[in-house]
Parts: sequence; C-alpha cells; structure tokens
Amino acid sequence: MTGTERVDFGDPRGLDDLGTFLARAGRANPGGALRLQVLGGLLVTTVAVIEGSGLLGEGTVLGMRVVRVKDADPVDTTVSIAAVNDRLARQGVGAVLEVPPTAVRAPWSGLTAPRDGWEPVGRLDGEVVDSIARQGISQVAEGTPEGAGGHAVEALRRRTWAAMSDTVPPIPAGLAFGAHVLGFPVAGEPASIAAHGRWTRLSTSRGHVLVR
Repeated sequence: MTGTERVDFGDPRGLDDLGTFLARAGRANPGGALRLQVLGGLLVTTVAVIEGSGLLGEGTVLGMRVVRVKDADPVDTTVSIAAVNDRLARQGVGAVLEVPPTAVRAPWSGLTAPRDGWEPVGRLDGEVVDSIARQGISQVAEGTPEGAGGHAVEALRRRTWAAMSDTVPPIPAGLAFGAHVLGFPVAGEPASIAAHGRWTRLSTSRGHVLVR
C-alpha cells in the first residue's frame, strides 16, 4: 500500500463494532492478523480464530464480517490486529478507519472462500452452537495435564476442534468455537449451515465462520 488508506463507515457505531470484533478475535488468537478487503461498497474483515496446518491449511477456522461502508479507498491488505487496535485507540470517537500502512504475512490470508455456489445443508439453534463450543473448551481444559508440552496441547486442540458434532446437520466443533468466541450466535435466531467442496460455513446476522 502507499499512503494512508481510509475506510469511512459513515457512523461511529461501525468502528465500535469493528473494535468489539477484533477484541474477541484477539483473545482467541493473540498476536493474530486480519485481512481487510473493500469490495464495492462493502468492507470484508476476516480473522483466523484457529490457524490450520499444512499446505492446504487443514483445520483453519476463519471469522468474517461483511458491512456496508459509506466510502473507502481500494483496500486489500493483511495487517496485525494490534496495529488496528492502536489506530482505533488513537483516533478516538469517529467513523473513519485509517488502515495501518504495514502489511504482515499470515498464511491463512491466502485462503479465499468461494463467494457463491454454496449449498445449504441445514440450521442449528444458537444455543446448540454455543453448547458445542463450550463442550470443546472443557475437553481441551480437562485434557491438558499440568506440564504438558506445547506439541501435546496443540495436538489435543486440533483433535477437539476437528471432531464432528452429533447434531443434525453435524458440524466441526471448530466452527462452533469460532462462532462462540466471536459472539455470532443470536438467541432465537437459527444459524445457517452451508457447504462448498472442502469448505463449511456457519452464518448468522452477525457474521460468518468458515472452516476447511
């Protein structure tokens, strides 16, 4: 990027929502990054709740919000969550985000989920999604003995979040975890589940979570 790209949300609440989204994403993936894309009049913000492994990024769980903005420079960049949070803190109240000029490398940012061609496979209540996530969190906590090495902990986490739920339709537990930590489930609103090849997507009015 050159210069300082700007995204005008047209309403300070847009920046507040972004700050909340990034705070949740940062707790799930400390030191993480986000991809900012302006597509027409839309801002697509993507974060990795769980970073996958291998050349195909197996197990990657992405959180995505798509919001309409008032005006924006052409942007497609990956920057650190910390840098954006710093900008938000320094800018104070306002409706315009100044995009940090320094891009970072994040292997998951090269994964581009399909925009169309998704096949709906069913719906799950938000309470059910949260329950799947909480069960996984408990399994990771209870299955991690004191003094366990990093490789053992990481292996447990990958097994836990790759496991399929016993719901109809079944979903990877990591999909529910992503929705839970990002605050996407809405009481009384079913989450829509869709599939496209290796991808599975969970969607609510608050955003999307994708896993492959």
